[in-house]
Formats: sequence, structure tokens, C-alpha cells
Amino acid sequence: MNTTAYRPGVVGGNGDVNAAVPTTVITLENVVKRYPLNAGLLRRARQFVEAVAGVSFEIRKGETLGLVGESGSGKSTIARLIMRLADVTSGTISFLGDDITSIGGSELRNHRRRVQMVFQDPYSSLDPLAPIVDSVGEPLATHFGMSSADRSARVAELLDLVGLAKGYLNRYPSELSGGQLQRAAIARALAVEPTLLVLDEPVSALDVSTQAQVINLLQDLQDELGISYLFVAHDLSVVRHISHRIAVMYLGAIVEQADAEDVYLRPTHPYTQALLSAVPIPDPVEQRQRKRVILSGDIPSPADPPSGCRFRTRCPVAMEICTTSPEPFAVPSGGTTLCHLHTSGPELRGRSVHTLVTRSGGTGPVHG
Repeated sequence: MNTTAYRPGVVGGNGDVNAAVPTTVITLENVVKRYPLNAGLLRRARQFVEAVAGVSFEIRKGETLGLVGESGSGKSTIARLIMRLADVTSGTISFLGDDITSIGGSELRNHRRRVQMVFQDPYSSLDPLAPIVDSVGEPLATHFGMSSADRSARVAELLDLVGLAKGYLNRYPSELSGGQLQRAAIARALAVEPTLLVLDEPVSALDVSTQAQVINLLQDLQDELGISYLFVAHDLSVVRHISHRIAVMYLGAIVEQADAEDVYLRPTHPYTQALLSAVPIPDPVEQRQRKRVILSGDIPSPADPPSGCRFRTRCPVAMEICTTSPEPFAVPSGGTTLCHLHTSGPELRGRSVHTLVTRSGGTGPVHG
């Protein structure tokens, strides 16, 4: 792949270069997002949906943070807030050390160049009436003011970067497969030389073999370009393969975050364990022997979340203390978990929740 023309952090067009990228690319601190549900007299909202409830995390340079959870957990809302497609209700988002929570005008335009998004459906990501060269080259005209000839040459380089031949320049989206379209969408996101890519379910619409190809492409690009990813998905097996760290969301809150292998092999929250138990194992013997954690009921409405721990109404090991909100617990491996099991009752204190369920037979908490 040709990466010589790609320089994350370069403004482009005028030769000016931003300051060196800090170790931490983006930081969210206690971010809350509420949407008005209905309005009464004078159009004042009388009820709110809390889509994001006090989320905090950071993504470092060249790192992938996998953000996982059920539909409705708030993952896509986080992506929109980072892109500044929606405004936070409270809390702060800092990008490269600058608070971007309330920026506007040219500052917002520059932020959206440095943070690009790749969407779930490649078929709706590109203009069906425009050839690939125009769709991928449009950001080059918008942000850098490149001429048509320069854009065509740059798009050819970008297509080569994502593994597409120059012959695709003048093809239309209907002439490409899903995997080829997603590669073109990635090329368009890379056109403006961003520092962070927000990948919102980028492979869920693709078949399994194509998923693997796109994931491998994203890893190669990260290794060669030093770009950072927020990888939003619901499939923990895919997230494990690409992520350095994983954050697990439930009903707007992050209930666990740690290194990918720790989350996958030693989960510390019952919700994470339930998600992992739904991931198929390629070994049929082991698959038949494993115990599936079945959650009762549906995810509660974010307009009326449970008091205390948000997961307690579906948790197989809920205790009376779970009616109060747990504080984040720092596990020995360096991650955090939001669960009373680590401070009260069985006192796991950072040990895997697998230990708890094994000792209790999966029927309830172990005391003492």
C-alpha cells in the first residue's frame, strides 16, 4: 500500500502542519446526553431520554477502543457526540487537548476534518449517481480546494491505499460489491488525513469472509498510518480481533472497560459475561459444554431507567445493594468495572465474574 502521501495531523492544501499529536487523542469526561421525549405547555420538555449517562473514556494515539453493547445502549449516540453531530447535555469532550464541547464555525469545520466516520451500510454511504472518483474526491475539494486533476490523482492513491485498483475510479457504486464499497468509504474518510476514525458497525452488513478482509485492512492502515479508531459494534468476537481495549455499554453507561483480552477472558461484570456467552465458539464440543447466560426481560427504557445499578433488573446475581448506584472499581489489571460484586456481597475485588457463577452454579450470588 502507498502511504507516503498520508500524514495524520497535516492540514493539507497549504503546507501547514499541526503540532505533534498528543499521546491521548480524545477524552470524554462524565458525558451526558438527554433528548426531550415530549413537551407540555410553552413547549417545555416534561420527560427526557438519557441516551448517554456519565460516560468517561479516552483513546490514545494509534489505539483502537472497541465500544460494544446491545441495540439502544447508546453506542451510536457516543459516535455522534464525538463527531459533534449532536451537542452534549453536560460533561466535556477534549480532542488533542482542546475542549470541543461547544465549538462552532471554523473550529467545528476543522474538527470534523480531523475526525471522520465510516458508517454501517456501504450502499447508502456513497452517492449512487456519482462515480467513485467524485464521491471519494469530494472532501478534497471541500477542505483542500484541490483541482479536478489533482483530486483524481489523489483518489487513485487513496484507492491503492485501501486495496482497490485504479480502474474503479470511474465506476458507480452499483458496480461494486459490499466489501469494495466499504473500502471506498474508508478511502473517502482517509482523504482529509484524519487523526481519529469513528467506525460505526463498519462490517456488520458484510458477509463473514469480507468482514475479515475489511478488519485486516483497518489493522494494516492503523499499523502504517498511526491512526486511532473508535470501533462501535455489537459482535464481541469482531471487537476482540481489532481492539486494544474494550468498553462495554449498557443503557447509556459504560459498565466495564479494560484491555481486550482481559474483557474477553476475564470479564468482571455480569452483563459482559452474558454478551460473551452468546458468542459462538468454533469448537463444537466446547460449544455444547458451555453454559449460556440468559438475561430475563428486555433492556429497560432509557426514559425510565432502573434506580441504582441499571443492569440490576436483568442481572442473574442482583443483590439488595444493587438498588444503589455502584462506584467505578479499579481492577488489578488496570481496567474499571461498575458493579457491587466487587465492593459488597461476594467481594470479587477485580476477579472474573466467571469465578462467581462457577461457585454459585449460575443461580445467584455467593456470600462469604
